[in-house]
This record gives sequence, C-alpha cells and structure tokens, in this order.
Amino acid sequence: MSERRSDSRQLDTRTAVHLALGTAVAEEPVGRVLERVAVLAKETIPGAAEASVTLLKNGNPRTIAFTGPLAVHLDERQYEQGFGPCLDAAVSGSLIIIPETKAETTYKDFAQTAARQGVTHTLSMGLPIGTSTVGGLNLYGTHGDPYDDAAVELAGDFAGYAAIAVANAAALADAVDEVAGLRTAMQTRAVIEQAKGILMRDQRCTADEAFRTLVQASNQSNRKLRDIAASIVEGAQH
Repeated sequence: MSERRSDSRQLDTRTAVHLALGTAVAEEPVGRVLERVAVLAKETIPGAAEASVTLLKNGNPRTIAFTGPLAVHLDERQYEQGFGPCLDAAVSGSLIIIPETKAETTYKDFAQTAARQGVTHTLSMGLPIGTSTVGGLNLYGTHGDPYDDAAVELAGDFAGYAAIAVANAAALADAVDEVAGLRTAMQTRAVIEQAKGILMRDQRCTADEAFRTLVQASNQSNRKLRDIAASIVEGAQH
C-alpha cells in the first residue's frame, strides 16, 4: 500500500510539473523558463539542495539559470578546469550521477571541492534536442540519499522542458551564431558517439564503460572530452 501511495505522489508531482511548465515553455522567454525549471527542480526532486542549467554556445559554457551561489560556484569550477560531470553531460547528452562525493574517483578533484562545500551527491543530465545536446541540468544534494530512479525520471522531465525552451529560442533566433552553436553541438555529440563505438569494438565493453573511459582520459590528460573523442576517431582512420 505504501508503495502505491509513493507512486501516486510521484504521479501528482509530475502532473504539477507539466502544468507549471507547459504554458511557460510556449509563452515565456527562454531565460525565465530555465529559471523556473531550476527552481521547480530544487523544490520537487528529493535531495536537491541547489539546481542549475548550463548552456553551451559555440563550445563555451555558461550557467544560464540557478537557485543559489553554491550551484554557480560548482558549475564555474568545472568551466575553469575544462571538464567535470556538468560539462561532460552537456556535451555528450549523458546522465552522470555521483552518488557519494567523498568516494568519487572519476571526477575526484571536482568531488572533493563539492564535498568541502557540503555537497554529498550530484546529478547532471544533458538536455536533448533531437540528436544533439546544447546544455545540461545539474542537481547538487547536501542531505538525504543519492538520487534514485524516481528522481532521475523527474529530472528527465525538467531536462525535457528546458530543452524545448532552448529549441524554441534557437528556432526564433535571427543571429547566425545561435545556429552555428547548435551545429557545433551536433557535431560534438556525433564525434563522442563515434569514439564510444570504437572503444566498444576494441575493448569489447558497454556504452557506459566506453564513456567512462573517455571521461577518465579527459581528466588524466586535462583535455576536453570532445578533443579526446576526436583523437580516438582520427586514430581509427589511419
């Protein structure tokens, strides 16, 4: 019975999200929609103490919406270093969860910084727009358990609304650089997928394991994820 009540609460929450954001996506400026996405994500996803939305324009990341200074600080820490779960999720379209910052090894430097700020777990999810990704939704938790399947599903709803808002803005934009930025994001995503396929073939591993290999190579060499992927694709062509 308790499981049924939990499912009902989740359904009610998702319905409220759809009602709150459905009209906004169609009628409000993209910046205001993304601010609402961040605020509602913080308010409705269990364990989310802060939330932010990252957008990449011509490969340059910027936090376009946030709920507090902690989210901005952790986002910008990654921008300065050139890699991190926020950036890697944005450029690849992947879901990256750090269940325990103190025990994280793949994003060790970022996780240690987050832990010192009181963050215990994080979630970053790429914003899907067709086959491309031009940004990500980031959740920073300071208490409670790591994000479960229900939280991930709800985060996916928020990411979807954010993606629609960004797509609408891109469709209406007259500036050439907006179109160029979207094209660049699509090309980056394609190269990462190619590199994953090469690693899956050569190392006989899963897609998730291939992505982890790319991330680790990025961190160890202090190079951007897309540059690592491009070098793998180029090497396979010779």
